[in-house]
Amino acid sequence: MKELKGACIVGQSGGPTSVINASVYGVVDTALKSPAITQVLGAAHGIKGVLADCLYDMGKEDPQELALLKNTPSSALGSCRYKMKDSEEDDTDYKRILEVFRKHNVRYFFYNGGNDSMDTCNKISKYMQKVGYECRVMGVPKTIDNDLYGTDHCPGFASAAKYIATSCMEVYQDARVYDTGMICIIEIMGRHAGWLAGSAALATAYGAGPDLIYLPETDFDMDKFLADVERIYKEKGNCMVAVSEGIHYADGTFVSEAKTSATDGFGHAQLGGLAAHLAAVVKEKTGAKVRGIELSLLQRCGAHLASETDIEESFMAGKAAVENAVNGITDKMVGFERGTMDGRYLCKTKLLPLTEVANTEKKVPREWINAEGNGVEQPFIDYVLPLIQGEPKLPKIDSLPRFAKLKKIQAE
Repeated sequence: MKELKGACIVGQSGGPTSVINASVYGVVDTALKSPAITQVLGAAHGIKGVLADCLYDMGKEDPQELALLKNTPSSALGSCRYKMKDSEEDDTDYKRILEVFRKHNVRYFFYNGGNDSMDTCNKISKYMQKVGYECRVMGVPKTIDNDLYGTDHCPGFASAAKYIATSCMEVYQDARVYDTGMICIIEIMGRHAGWLAGSAALATAYGAGPDLIYLPETDFDMDKFLADVERIYKEKGNCMVAVSEGIHYADGTFVSEAKTSATDGFGHAQLGGLAAHLAAVVKEKTGAKVRGIELSLLQRCGAHLASETDIEESFMAGKAAVENAVNGITDKMVGFERGTMDGRYLCKTKLLPLTEVANTEKKVPREWINAEGNGVEQPFIDYVLPLIQGEPKLPKIDSLPRFAKLKKIQAE
């Protein structure tokens, strides 16, 4: 195999996480050390930055600031939600990307994101092959939803799961201070996959979590839900419920009355207001004191509750993407494979074809959800628990987090 020399571009897309920058640091740090890569460019706001030729020269950043990316939440380069049409339908974007790649002699492209981002990555990879421009394209996974096909788990999920479980344990304590009972309904992200809401069960496993958990993998029945809540409230004097934002009725319609007509760039409905809606229904039915809590954006970027395991694996994913690309691999996404060594959890990287990953969702196995559809089984706990381990040593100034501050010097 002949060495392919040229610049690389790394971009971020989709929703932010606590550890997406750890993956980008894995790419940037490894690429800067590679003799095959002549320049490391960061795309401003994902593929939109490539189309606009707005690229940052990462080699001009302070190495100490780059190192802080490992503990800096959200997307340091900026993100986007931009759906590219198929090149056969409209190749305008693809021609522009090729023009930018040629201008900067880009021979490596790394895209860090979830399902839709892998679709973008796949389309660019296939187009470059079709037109005969040698460019190695690698997907670097990220999504708190944990729904990417083929990988045991996704960077970002574990830290969000840890935040959710910890927050549930804290709310549990708060909700029991008075001599009058309360019903708490906590809304957790997850449109079609219930990995995040299911993670609230970690709190229950350790004695301070939801009594009921509802995931989108099973159909929701309002009458059964109200009966479950009423039964537990009468038995205990309190009741805590965790619900995935995407729970739906048997006909497929979302339970959330606050579903708006707005969609993101990929046509996904914007959901919200489920906790408030269910709280109103429960209050009318039971007359109890009810609180609806929406974790919203807090669960995505809670770096102070991040999993050290998640941070290190996210960095590993970015590093593996560069190493494999330099070694001649293209058209793949880095995935994780779970194993054990001396009885302890072990994670290794593997490679998955982009075509298989793009737009395919991985859901919680039905056998990991209880028969009633209002909780999860022990295998779910066993799956998540190793992923949330470890406390990061967060850099701080005056007890407040010190996040990376990039100069973002635009490449000429």
